[in-house]
Amino acid sequence: MKIAVIGSGAIGGLVAGYLKEKGEDVVLIGHADGIRPVKENGLGISGVRGNFNVKLDVAEKLTFKPDLAILTVKTQDLDAAIKDNLGFLKVCTVLTTQNGVQADNLAAKYILPQNLVSGIVMFGATYLEAGKIVHNFEGGWIIGKISGETADEKLALLQGVLNKIFPAVIADDIRGMKYLKIFVNANNCIPAILGLSMQEAFKDLQVSRISIRIWKEDLEVIKKSGIKLVSLPDFPLERLTKLAALADTEAAEIFSGIMVNLSKEPLYGSILQSIKRKRPSEIDYINGEFVTLAKANGFNAPLNQRLIELVHKVEKSGNFLSKEDLLSATSEVLN
Repeated sequence: MKIAVIGSGAIGGLVAGYLKEKGEDVVLIGHADGIRPVKENGLGISGVRGNFNVKLDVAEKLTFKPDLAILTVKTQDLDAAIKDNLGFLKVCTVLTTQNGVQADNLAAKYILPQNLVSGIVMFGATYLEAGKIVHNFEGGWIIGKISGETADEKLALLQGVLNKIFPAVIADDIRGMKYLKIFVNANNCIPAILGLSMQEAFKDLQVSRISIRIWKEDLEVIKKSGIKLVSLPDFPLERLTKLAALADTEAAEIFSGIMVNLSKEPLYGSILQSIKRKRPSEIDYINGEFVTLAKANGFNAPLNQRLIELVHKVEKSGNFLSKEDLLSATSEVLN
């Protein structure tokens, strides 16, 4: 199987590197500045599976018809990435991996429904320097149909390929899972605003309390919007609802313990990684999804809205906030 991984960031690099290590015929597609070090020196991967270097074929655009294209660019870059490679993507299986729920809608504008598969990645990786990826923690890979036109045999074949590098499962309701996955990512905005790793940010209980309040607001949005959440293999719905049912202080202590021990290596969420690379983040497709849902149903999501504003402020200025600034900026909507 010829595989193209389109997007040379944390997830794309990790996936391409691991597939190559398993003997797959894979090409990593990315911007010139991102793939040049990989072409010259190989891709360095470190983290939970050890340290090693992988020699990868790289290109700025597709020049061949792949059997499988894995889209690993951020949602805001997806439209351009598909257009740049559309001639070849129209005739192959295409797998989305983006956070949020809008990637499938964007891809469906160009890709035939029988060729489009939706995906969720539950493993974590960090990219802060071209040619070097840190694999922070293990996790599964979830795939599912977004259209009844996708053949079961195609999903089974894709599952077999992905299973070589991460445990892959086929979901009956991947959309419900994708909405729950946004909860996993919704707290990434806080370390991004502070310019800290997940561990550094969430060891503080006041900061962790903001995360709990994000979840409580988001659950209310989901409930009023009539959306059904579906448990993820590594993140059961019950974990979220039980924490959200506790008092803020008690829930913050539990949440803090989980996040501090999430990875031995410093873990930088996708939003902060984008900011450090001076690229727009995916905040509007994560926390922004709850704001959009709330407005569509005639109410507001004020905490998410404020955090989005703070992320955009950091993106524009390049200056991170202190903990005190964060608490001050959110105090009005938290009290």
